[in-house]
Parts: sequence; structure tokens; C-alpha cells
Amino acid sequence: MITVDSLTKTYGGFTAVDDVSFTARSGRVTGFLGPNGAGKSTTMRIMVGLTPATSGTAHVSGRRFADLPNPGLEVGVLLDASAQHAGRTGREILTIAQRTMGLPARRVEEMLEMVSLTADEAGRRVSNYSLGMRQRLGIATALLGDPEVLILDEPANGLDPAGIRWMRDLLRGYADQGGTVLLSSHLLHEIEVIADDLVVIGQGRIVAQGTKTELLAAAGTLVRTPDLPTLARALVDADVEFTRTSDALRVEADPDLVGRLALAAGVPLTELRAGDGAGLEEMFLELTADTQRDDISEGAAA
Repeated sequence: MITVDSLTKTYGGFTAVDDVSFTARSGRVTGFLGPNGAGKSTTMRIMVGLTPATSGTAHVSGRRFADLPNPGLEVGVLLDASAQHAGRTGREILTIAQRTMGLPARRVEEMLEMVSLTADEAGRRVSNYSLGMRQRLGIATALLGDPEVLILDEPANGLDPAGIRWMRDLLRGYADQGGTVLLSSHLLHEIEVIADDLVVIGQGRIVAQGTKTELLAAAGTLVRTPDLPTLARALVDADVEFTRTSDALRVEADPDLVGRLALAAGVPLTELRAGDGAGLEEMFLELTADTQRDDISEGAAA
């Protein structure tokens, strides 16, 4: 289990993480979502002791990461697959980690087989690896100590469709066996398929959290029309709350009411349906519409 309580991180006058609290539970995959610069990477770096918090706490299995006597046996971490030593081979990187954790040598070959890195690939220098191969090596390192918790930042980045499917099945099986998975990804469809719980962050603050089912079920009604301004005025006149995305409205009312209001206003509709069928992408865009920061690098400011 991962427990984050009132976590805050400031850099001078900039607050990267602002009073963040959530729990990632055992036996479940928690999707950690947010636009660039939202605070995801900073939060995850604090969890694993790479960045000190200004205030608040982050505990893994009830303790701070820094207090774990042999962290690799309790938490597997993959934050940046490109940060591996480029001059070493994949097998050397795993062997160093295996010896550091005091594990039997056979674990190296077991992990190489698990992540489908061949003997030839394991013998290559990491500088000659594709990004997808580096991701597989990073997952192998994270799983080497058979930990109870996984903290993964964009683990599917660079993987082809088959690799993404492999990653999904691997993490789903890990959680089903009782492990805790905290997964950050910009591939919203993959999060929607695999996640049990969602935590959405924007501008350093939690904007929504709960089970995936609860959050998607609370999505209201999705409506599209070529005349959004007129429909919006009709909703305002009827005192019906709504939010606007780039090409649609998400209305806090049932589809029947929205359809009647549109008809009375003479507005043609191209789509009208319950929002829970709209999927994670549209829910994400709605929740983070006011917190998009594409001009800020996640690595630098989050």
C-alpha cells in the first residue's frame, strides 16, 4: 500500500505539489493522471526518496522509502528508463541490482525471460537499446526483488502495441496476486483498460479521485452540437450546470432533459448520450481543462 498525506513541494515561489493526499491500495492498479507539469513526477520522486518534500509524508508499506532496509525487496521503481547506464549491458545492470539486494544469481535470468529480452539482447550495451528495450529492462529491475509495491512512471513509453499489451497483462497479473501498482501514463486508453482506481492531478492539486467505475459513472450527459453557444445559453437559463470541452458539453442532467432543452432552443444535436460511455479521455480533459500546462516540462516542473 502507498499512502500520501498532505504532500507539498515548493521550489522558491513555485508550488509543484500542493497538499496532495491519496492511497494506492493492495491488489489494485491505481492510475495517476494529469497534464504535463501537473505534479505527477515530483510526487513519485518524493515517494522514492529522490526529492525531499517541503511538508507532508509519503509512505510505502507503512514506512518512508528512506527507512526501508533493502528497498528493492519491498518496492519496485521505474521513473526513467533512459537513465540506465548506457555503457553496461542489460545483464550487467540486472546483475549489479541482484547482488546489491543479496538475491540469488538465477533471478537475473528469470527476469530476462519474464520481460522477453533474449540472451543476445541482454549482452548488448544499453546504449544500443531501443526505448522499448530499455523499458523492458527497467521493468525487470523493478521486479527483481519480488516487491509488494510497484511505482511506474510512463512504463509503456516506447513500446509497440504488442509490448503495451504485454505490459498491461503483466501489471494486471501482479495486482491480482495482491501487489500494489501506482501507474502514471499519458496513454489514457491503457489506463482505462487496466486501472481499478484513478487519481487525477492538475497544477499540483488533486482534482478527482476514486474508483474508475465511480468517476466514469458521475460523468453526467455528453452532448455535441454545431451550435454550442446557443445550447449553453439554454442550459444557463434553465439553471443546469455544465462544463465545456473543446467540442462538447458535459451536462449535470440526464439526457432526456438535455434533449428537451435543445429542442426548445432549436439547437440540432449531433450526439447525446450518458457521459459514462464517453470514456476516460473525455473525463480527463474535462477535469483538467483549467490546468493544462503544455508549455511546462513535466520533468522540470512536476
